[in-house]
Amino acid sequence: MTTTELGNLEARGSSTRAFVLHPVLPEDRNGAREPESCLEEAVGLAAAIEVEVAASRIVRTMRPRPATLFGSGAVEEVGAAIAAEEIGLVIVNHALTPIQQRNLERDWKAKVIDRTGLILEIFGKRARTREGQLQVELAALTYQRSRLVRSWTHLERQRGGFGFLGGPGESQIEMDRRLISDRIVKLKAELDEVRRTRGLHRKAREKVPYPVVALVGYTNAGKSTLFNRMAGADVFAKDLLFATLDPTMRSITLPSNRKIILSDTVGFISDLPHGLVEAFRATLEEVMAADIILHVRDVSHPDTGAQKADVEAVLRDMGIEAESDERVMEVLNKLDRLGEEDQSTLLRQARRTGGIAISALTGDGIDTLFNAIDRRMVAGREVVDFVLPPDDGAAMAWLYEKGEVLERDDQEEHIRLRVGLEPADLARFEGRFPYKAQLGPGQVSAREARQEGRQPWLP
Repeated sequence: MTTTELGNLEARGSSTRAFVLHPVLPEDRNGAREPESCLEEAVGLAAAIEVEVAASRIVRTMRPRPATLFGSGAVEEVGAAIAAEEIGLVIVNHALTPIQQRNLERDWKAKVIDRTGLILEIFGKRARTREGQLQVELAALTYQRSRLVRSWTHLERQRGGFGFLGGPGESQIEMDRRLISDRIVKLKAELDEVRRTRGLHRKAREKVPYPVVALVGYTNAGKSTLFNRMAGADVFAKDLLFATLDPTMRSITLPSNRKIILSDTVGFISDLPHGLVEAFRATLEEVMAADIILHVRDVSHPDTGAQKADVEAVLRDMGIEAESDERVMEVLNKLDRLGEEDQSTLLRQARRTGGIAISALTGDGIDTLFNAIDRRMVAGREVVDFVLPPDDGAAMAWLYEKGEVLERDDQEEHIRLRVGLEPADLARFEGRFPYKAQLGPGQVSAREARQEGRQPWLP
């Protein structure tokens, strides 16, 4: 994030002392979240960039002020606390306008960042791949472009010139804004290339074909821990908000011997700015193309219902209706954090709603989850055994292209395939290769043979 002007908090490390404020505005009074829970989440976000939270406070504001958001009394009170505690950073768990941010920094004589700036700091710290770094820089520059007013104190300066870079009299802020805009255009082009490459990878996987199972959920819901449990991988997993930013994929084998590709994704969060969602669209495209979407929920969290609503809202923005889309399965995680009575209640709820109750940490319920994925994979499909002559490459190629080959046994005189096929594709196969339905003197159809439990395909 070399092009951002968010304060280079990472360079200061844990020596930075922060004051976390959660404003409660009139429109927030009837919200689904408790202010205490929102403040706790903001403190967790601050911990994710390794700053020392010296103080935190809920500030109720009856009439938000355009200049500072907070009332004058609250500004003075917080300013006194900042001076007394020698605090250098104030984190406001709300969106601030550039003017509000500048005024608060002037009044408090401390650096101020809002919720968007804080999330960007975390993204910048966590991104490891080239793709992730591009996404972070794009989001940061888009955010910074509207805040140049507070970054420059020499706005009255005019720059002379010959006209090929804006002409005589172009102000410094105009030049900076234009340079940022040019960089944004370049980043978008690079990300388009990333999306194109990712699309080619998806097409390659479709030819295998291995179904994709994507993990989604609120940040810190336990997705990476579940990913490690299911894949036997060693992905960074920690009780930390936004521990995962770069997409991670592994091939795993289900109990039925069916192979799938498991994908871990960035966690969702409430009030995620639309610009950030857009910047991370390349990552979220894996979710849109997934065959199964596991919505991982932290059922031990007091705001688990609100977190569910936030995730479903983001999915809805991507064109995925969680309530009606058959690809979405709800995984109720962190069962180990509940007492016995709450566990029993949750298990009854899971049976009633079709959710899967698990503990990714201890492994409880993982076998049930695997079996549920297996059942969902074959829902609506027919699993059929095919026995084909070794030289019948056309039939075998058709089955590999249209179906999912679950087992293959190569013998000298024949090849046996167990294939999962959609009913429509099975009917097409019967029509395209009718001689395969010749089962002896009775000349019964392949479908009749299957109903009788007989081997449907013979050379």
